[in-house]
Amino acid sequence: MTFKSMLLGGAFALSVVASAQADDKNIHIIVCGDNTGAGIPKQAALIEGWEAKNPGFKVEVEFVPWGQCQEKSTTLASAGNPPAIAYMGSRTLKQLAANDLIIPVNMTEEEKATYAAPILGTITANGQQWGLPRAFSTKALYWNKDLFKEAGLDPETPPKTWDEMYEAAKTIKDKTDADGFGLAAASFDNTMHQFMNYVYTNGGEVINADGEIVFNSPNNVEALAFYGKMATVSQPGPVAYDRAKLRPLFSEGKIGMFISGPWERTRVTDVNWGVAPIPHGPSGGPGTLLITDSLAVFKGSGVEEQALDLAKLLTNPQNQMEFELAEGFTPLRDLPEVKALVEKDPTWAAFLDAIPTGGPEPFVTDYVGLQDAINEAVQGVVLGEIDAAEAVEIAAEQLEDYK
Repeated sequence: MTFKSMLLGGAFALSVVASAQADDKNIHIIVCGDNTGAGIPKQAALIEGWEAKNPGFKVEVEFVPWGQCQEKSTTLASAGNPPAIAYMGSRTLKQLAANDLIIPVNMTEEEKATYAAPILGTITANGQQWGLPRAFSTKALYWNKDLFKEAGLDPETPPKTWDEMYEAAKTIKDKTDADGFGLAAASFDNTMHQFMNYVYTNGGEVINADGEIVFNSPNNVEALAFYGKMATVSQPGPVAYDRAKLRPLFSEGKIGMFISGPWERTRVTDVNWGVAPIPHGPSGGPGTLLITDSLAVFKGSGVEEQALDLAKLLTNPQNQMEFELAEGFTPLRDLPEVKALVEKDPTWAAFLDAIPTGGPEPFVTDYVGLQDAINEAVQGVVLGEIDAAEAVEIAAEQLEDYK
């Protein structure tokens, strides 16, 4: 073989490889946030392994800032150019399914059994699962032990009921320079989220198991009335505050208590704090809002089968747990590693113990409409513009259009 023929043969081989690479079917994944999380290298290794076992397919992960990622995915899908997989708030899944933009994930009974029923409820509509949970949070009550002591309260005994929480907040407001409680009432999604913690700790619901709007209930009237009552012992102007704005107030010793997720454990600074289950109302018991974000498999990418296989690999019990522990998320499944987590850091207990009694985000076909209706009810009561019973009744009528 001449040198020239060797060159030609090599060039031909390279062109074949290049052609094969060009023919790879692309699996486009949109992930919210950036690539700096400690779980991202674990995700990348799993994707690389999946590619090795599935020649002919190439996975492209695109990181998009939180404020734009979900909108980008739905815009691409609506335009007929969907990502194969996208990270979505589970609250959006029913709306995406109703618009025929995603495929059901069709979990096996064995797969379903790995999740607590309330978590499974965050992705289930009409008997089908529409996403694979990827991130999860519950909520609990943080309290400032030093402010409790300054107010003459037992710093090691957090409130267990709404009445106890109100009395503790009032005492702090009356006897210290701080406000008693941090209340979110801004026109933002986590105002509805915060209020749902009160709904679920008072035996209330928004939508029942039959898909009926049951928001107009005595339980929810009690919850909304109490939310308004807490505004009298909270920071001034709660309608200017979303949940994230409460953390600086707590860190600076300006509020005695607030409700938030497990991420605050590493972000609250310079405060002698404790964390406990959310106090419950007179008509309820332990509870919390369960929020999941999921991997949704979009319809029309041409690689739906492979995308679903990859999404299930990323979220299977072992791989999901490794990702969660690296990222600092609340674990989705009750595996042995969870017990070890609590033994190492008991502050996890309040968030994990709440899972069995928690309730999902309401699953509707117009999530923004639902959010706005509930937020308007909350703001009206907090501002003293309407009583709780009327606000709940009006919101319930509006919610009928969004279920």
